[in-house]
Formats: sequence, C-alpha cells, structure tokens
Amino acid sequence: MIGAVASFSASSSAAASRFAGRGGELTPEQQRQVAALKQTDRKVRSHEQAHMAAGAGLVRGSSFSYQAGPDNKRYAVGGEVSIDTSPGRTPTETIAKAQQIRAAALAPADPSTQDRRVAAAASQMEMQARQELAQAGEEQRSGNSQVDSALAAYRQVSAANEGGGGFSAVA
Repeated sequence: MIGAVASFSASSSAAASRFAGRGGELTPEQQRQVAALKQTDRKVRSHEQAHMAAGAGLVRGSSFSYQAGPDNKRYAVGGEVSIDTSPGRTPTETIAKAQQIRAAALAPADPSTQDRRVAAAASQMEMQARQELAQAGEEQRSGNSQVDSALAAYRQVSAANEGGGGFSAVA
C-alpha cells in the first residue's frame, strides 16, 4: 500500500455541536480548522491521484480516511492505493514492472515513508530480476562457447580430412 496520512487533533464532535448551536456561523478558529482541513483534503487527494496516474495498470482505486470538520463536512486526512507488487512472468517483465512500481511510489511531490519503502522494495525486485537476467545470459554465453568449440573441432577435422582422408562431415 502506498499513501499519505495527515493527522489533526481537533475535537470534531465538539466543534460540530458549537457549529450547530450558532445557527451555521463558524468562529474564526473553526474557520481556520476548516481551511486547514480543506488544504489537507486537497493534498491527500492529489497525492493519491499521483500514485494512480503513475501506476496505471498496477494500482487499484484509492481509499481515504476522513475527519469531520466544524462545518459538519467530511475531509480526507489520509489515503492509500493498493498496488500489484508481484513479479512479472520473465525477468524482463519484472524489471519493467519494478520500474513502474517505483515511479508510482515516488510520483507524489512529497512521498511518505511508506511510499519510500515501496520504492525501495521495487528497486530490490528490479535488482534481483537483473541478476536473473545476467545469470541467464552467462548460461547462454557458456552454451555458445561450447557450440563455438564444437565448430572449431569440426573445422579441424574437416581440414585434416581434405587431404584425402576416408570420411567427410556435413553440417
């Protein structure tokens, strides 16, 4: 999960009852609380939207935690998105997926600690896939050198037999 959380220590129920008791007028302090909650709501939603945009295809919808303001409205004060962090079918797919996971985790302007953890895990996944790819390449090169050795031996035998030897090889 990647997300953002903001916390406020405002007694929402007490503020809401004062709001209701005044016929809808907010005190200057309550107005400041509402302004702060609105700003946090915008930041949290923007943060999660950045994850969604960068992680397209890997992330599922965002979920939010809310806090009631002194105006009795709900404001998002925390959020998260779910992201698929399973490896790809091949090391190459895993590398591409890990890069997208990392980009999605670090997409917001202010990545959270959890976002950074997800990005670090994605980097680790990418490194492991690169090692698998390198190991497969080594095995491929090793197989190629055996083929090269066999061809060289064949050429030696062919060259030795060109002088009238009793057999010939066909490749």
